[in-house]
Amino acid sequence: SLLVNAAGQPRKEKVKLPSSLRGSKPNSIPNKKIEDPVAGKVNTSSLATTRQHLSGFHLIPPRVALGVLKEGCTYTATVILKNVGVNFTRFRVKQPPPHTGLRVMYTPGPVAAGLQVELEIEIFAMVTGGEDTGGLEEVSHDIEILTETETLLLPVTANIL
Repeated sequence: SLLVNAAGQPRKEKVKLPSSLRGSKPNSIPNKKIEDPVAGKVNTSSLATTRQHLSGFHLIPPRVALGVLKEGCTYTATVILKNVGVNFTRFRVKQPPPHTGLRVMYTPGPVAAGLQVELEIEIFAMVTGGEDTGGLEEVSHDIEILTETETLLLPVTANIL
């Protein structure tokens, strides 16, 4: 029961359900359009009774922290975008504005169920502020990954010396 703990006493605080049971993912915005009549569907008896929408991507890792970077150098990090649904799904990445120094390199196209693609996050470390920040500037930007069912946000942070 959610009202009592394992010892049988009443709980003092509410039980937090994991996001997988709540049916939502952190750092994602659901799209209005969910059903695509052209997309390949899987119609098997094991999936006929499920209530969850079995589609979407997971980001591994869910955020990128690049740490302290030297100004004038280029750094890269790899993020895996895995299709955890049962249908093939398409995605595209909205490139960050040039003043952030960020760029995302990937191979466009559909991703089959259970497969993954690599996103190369490249940052050119540059200080854009004109005022004196004590030699350290923080860069923080959410990269938008647009899929058929939702918009994923990939937070990228770095400190530039």
